[in-house]
Amino acid sequence: MTRLVLSLLAIMAFQTICYAKVTKLPADDQKALREVARFHEILATTKLPSVIFAYCADGRGRLAEPGQKWEVTDCITDDKLPTKRLIWAVTDGEYYVVHYECGGITHSYQVLVAKLKAGDHKPGFVWHGFGDHIKDYNAFLDALGSDKLNDTRASAH
Repeated sequence: MTRLVLSLLAIMAFQTICYAKVTKLPADDQKALREVARFHEILATTKLPSVIFAYCADGRGRLAEPGQKWEVTDCITDDKLPTKRLIWAVTDGEYYVVHYECGGITHSYQVLVAKLKAGDHKPGFVWHGFGDHIKDYNAFLDALGSDKLNDTRASAH
């Protein structure tokens, strides 16, 4: 019985860790991100500004293109492959929202929001969150509003 209770508590704690309210994305930024018509898709990692790319790249400065091969686990079979892969990205020319996946001990899906104004050389970090695979930008906004993203974990950014 004790094992059962402890197992149930562990499951509830894990769910709380995985899905929590977005608490660190400022309201002004959320409002700007919801203006969907301003945003257009970025179809390749080479179209990301290098400073935004660097926020999302793996430790060797690599980020696989959507659909390309990459190392999903921590069991590296080809060290020439990146350990992160772009899923999609959008921008309005100032905000950049990048959804990517990371390999390793645990496969994760992450979203980065950064600001880079024209003429700036250093982006402003806005937000970093974790969750499930997100199909597109509209699905991101839905996940943002329905507590399906977690920004309580420590971020490397």
